[in-house]
Amino acid sequence: MIFSKAGFGGAVADFEAAVVAQDAKRSGKAFVRLQETFGQAKEAELLDGGPRLAAVLDQVPPGPRAVVAVLVGACVERGADAERCAPGVRAGLRAALEAAAAFAEAWAATGGGPFPVPDAGEPGEETVERTGSDAAVGWWTLPQWEMAAVALLNHRAVRAGAGGDRGELLRLLTAVEQASGRQFRSLGHALQVLDDEPLVALHRTSGTGYALRFFGIGDNFQLHTLLADALIGGGHVAGRAPSPQEVAVCRETPGQVDTVGSFDLTAPDGGRLWNEGAPADIPVVDGVRLLVLDEPSYRRSWPAGRFFPGMRGDVILERALGPEETERWFAHVSPAKELTG
Repeated sequence: MIFSKAGFGGAVADFEAAVVAQDAKRSGKAFVRLQETFGQAKEAELLDGGPRLAAVLDQVPPGPRAVVAVLVGACVERGADAERCAPGVRAGLRAALEAAAAFAEAWAATGGGPFPVPDAGEPGEETVERTGSDAAVGWWTLPQWEMAAVALLNHRAVRAGAGGDRGELLRLLTAVEQASGRQFRSLGHALQVLDDEPLVALHRTSGTGYALRFFGIGDNFQLHTLLADALIGGGHVAGRAPSPQEVAVCRETPGQVDTVGSFDLTAPDGGRLWNEGAPADIPVVDGVRLLVLDEPSYRRSWPAGRFFPGMRGDVILERALGPEETERWFAHVSPAKELTG
């Protein structure tokens, strides 16, 4: 009789071997042990286990596959190599999104109605009958795939390695969200995070312009605070500068600190860009994202921090634009539109 090694490392080895051998009974037992032993796993077991589990994800049945992906993401959050884990999780996420899109089509074709809310169990018999098992499981496990994918997308190297896949994943996610009416906001924002992205910011009141570059920004709340630090804190324009603590939590320090807005963020056409949005919402003009900074139209406060607590972000001021260059950029800008309603 062969006895398995104890602990998470032993459970990983058993699960890996059983999955490769397509031994359903043994893999089922090891699957339970993976979940039971993870909380007591040692660092070395996590560093080794994450990539090994990610490598066999495509051979795991769709239901438990999502749970294993969450474990992979948890291993990455505790130090496992995100780049080695990324291909397996990314492929699994794509398959789940494709299945969820098929679920949406089948649901509409069989009478529509409110989408079922995934719970901790499995899809009900009626749901499976309407859409098919694979499609139902894709929809049911999508929240778990969101957790796993975001854990990996916290890493800049993973975002860079995803390349054009991120656009396709975002397209699939958007289709699922539109059909279901449910938002997967963390995944959507993570897929849109920009790195080493050039930005021109025009300060309307002073008539000045600035070339900046940013990376790892999860939402426009974070961007807002870091822009205010670079431009107001740097002494380039007048206004309220955020405190060092407010800036630190928007870069990489854990936690949140209350802050107050310094600008209205405005698109070149005069429309408002809301803090709840993402930097990817900023329009591209002549190959560069162009943002107008207006005086705040009302006092707005929020907890400064990072949308993704595990993602380091920053905004870097490269240079102030000269008068002629600034004027050329302002030629693309319309007056700010008044808010209605």
